[in-house]
Order: sequence, then C-alpha cells, then structure tokens
Amino acid sequence: MSGIVGPTRRTLRRGVVAGALTALLALLCCVGGAGAFLLTELGDEKQDEPTTAAALGCTQAHDVNVTGRMPRFAEYGEEQLRNAAVIIKVGQDMDVPARGWVIAIATAMQESALRNLGHLGRRNDHDSVGLFQQRPSQGWGTPAQLRDPVYASRKFYAKMLRVPRWEHRPLTDVAQTVQVSAFPDAYAKHEDLAGRIVNALAGGAARTVLIAGQARCDAAAGARIAASGWTAPLPGGVVSGFRTAARPAHNGVDLAADKETPIHAVTSGRVLVARCDPDRQGRRDCNVDGYPGKGGCGWFVDILHAGGYITRYCHMIRRPLVQPGQLVAAGQEIGRSGSSGNSSGPHLHFEVHVDADRSKRGAINPVPFMRERGAPLSGKA
Repeated sequence: MSGIVGPTRRTLRRGVVAGALTALLALLCCVGGAGAFLLTELGDEKQDEPTTAAALGCTQAHDVNVTGRMPRFAEYGEEQLRNAAVIIKVGQDMDVPARGWVIAIATAMQESALRNLGHLGRRNDHDSVGLFQQRPSQGWGTPAQLRDPVYASRKFYAKMLRVPRWEHRPLTDVAQTVQVSAFPDAYAKHEDLAGRIVNALAGGAARTVLIAGQARCDAAAGARIAASGWTAPLPGGVVSGFRTAARPAHNGVDLAADKETPIHAVTSGRVLVARCDPDRQGRRDCNVDGYPGKGGCGWFVDILHAGGYITRYCHMIRRPLVQPGQLVAAGQEIGRSGSSGNSSGPHLHFEVHVDADRSKRGAINPVPFMRERGAPLSGKA
C-alpha cells in the first residue's frame, strides 16, 4: 500500500479538525497539513446495490403535518421543529421545490436557531425579528408580520425565487443573496442537518430531484442535484466495495467508468488537494496508465464540504480541472476518469471521510452515505 506521508496521525487529527471547524464556518480556508492515509487498490469484488425506490426507502415523500407529532433531533426541540414544519408547509403551498425548503431551514437555523424571536433589545443593534431575523427597516414587513412564521417564510421564499439559478447555486450563496448577512458563509454548516430535518418532516423529500416537473427519488447524478444538495460523482455502479473481507484496507469504493467520463463534485465545497500522488517508488508519472501494485492514487482531488465531510476522487486521466483553495459547486466537473496510479483499468475510486479527517480513520462507507442524500452509487438514475 502506498500513502501520502505527513505529520503524526494524532497531531494531524488535532490540527486538521481545528482548521476544518474554522473552514466550515466560512469555507474560506483550507485544512492544513498532508494526511497520513493509505491509498487503495483496484479489485474485482462485486457489491450489489438496491435499485428501486422502495428498496432505498424513498417512497414516503409527503406534505408536512404542521400540527402532528414532531420527530426527535438532539439539536432542536419540538417548538423549533414545528417552526421548521411551518417553513416546509409554506414552501409546499407556494410550489417551491424541496431544495428551497432545505435552504430556508438552514437559513433559519443560522439566523434564529429555528426560534421565532422578538426584538432582542440591547442585545441586537438591528431591528431584526422572527425566524429569519428579517428587518422592518429594510422593507420586509412590520414587526408583527415578521413574527408570523407563515408570513416570514413567504417573504423569504419570494425573494429566494428571484435569485437566478438558485437551485444550482451553493446554499450559502443563495441564503446570503436573500439575507445580506454580516456572516455570509455561516449558512453552509447547517445544510446537512437541514436536509435530515426535511427528510424527517416530509418523508425523504430532501432526496428528491425534479425531472420533467416531477419529484423523483434517488436520481441525483451529473447535472441532477438532489434537494439535499448532493449528486453522484458519475453514473457508473459499484464494482469494488468498501473494506471487504478480501480487501480490508480498501477505504472507498470503485465505480465503473470508461476513460474520459466526467467526474462531478458531489456537493459544494473547497478543494483541499489536486495533484499527482507518487507511487511506491516515489515517482509522479500520473500521465500514463497505472497497473496493479504500482501504488498511489494517480491524479486525485480531495474536497472539504460543510459538516466536516471530505470526498476523494482518484485515478484521473490527467491533471484535475480544479486547484487547491478553489470553491466548487455541486455537480461541477472536476476532472475525467482514467487509470493513473494503482489501477488495473479505467474507473473512479471514490471515498467519503468524516470529522475533516483525511486519513483512513476518517473513511466511512460511501454507499449508505450517498444513498441517504438521494445520490446513490448504483449507476441507476
């Protein structure tokens, strides 16, 4: 196995997580330091994937029940979740796609922690009010109107719908365009939880994609972005699984792909790494096809996303189309598939890491993770 060698894992983990927490608040700075992690090899184990909406558990999308029993979340109480339900219900009544509900809830999470706040007096140097902290002095409405969650939600959606291509832009970009906040990059950290709240309140709606005017479950791939804000990196199915019995050190999955298949960023984020990974001999010759046992990831990209998630894309055919520090949108092409590095044929090796940990300790199985976000790695759409 080959790896990118850096500081000790304990030092790396402390430094990376501390740096990532700052980056996740603003998505403006990169996680520092090279990770001590093992790169993986191609194998031939098969991994079956559910292919039907029923098997994936995304057939329950429904109108939200504002007065019904609220689900449990450690982060929020019943009153806050009921406010989230109102936000969703208003979006449904206005025929706003589910992506808009996620954006609206994430915005309210940042502005008020989903509480319907009155004027904060001396604690607030502005006249902001309500779930979205909208300001009467800026023409949003009267203080009494803005403390009505239905009215406030309608005003938010009305302005959001005027943002050009809002469904295809990063959540923090859309939220900031609507809110004009003093902390424009703070919304992103709420996106993942906002999607889970939408799923819990509206039966998996954050996993849907609008196709020909119809909401379709688990079909996010390529140019299609789920309401959660995620998409599959490419349409190929899984041909080698995560940490199988035969390959316990395989810290991701291999996805079928011919050479030159476009690879897409699975959600918005900031590029951490985009380079040629040296092989076992220390050579950086990624512009040629690799072979089994060569070692290294070939041309590869790591992207940091809100929530401390990192995704990795290996074995590109040539230099990636992105560079470190660059912000990317969900679905943006970041490179083309190939066979560079430790590879016996064209494919994409794809990894997901948590806690801003690029090492093998941060790696999780991408299959259930992506399925939960409406972007299954099944090769189906």
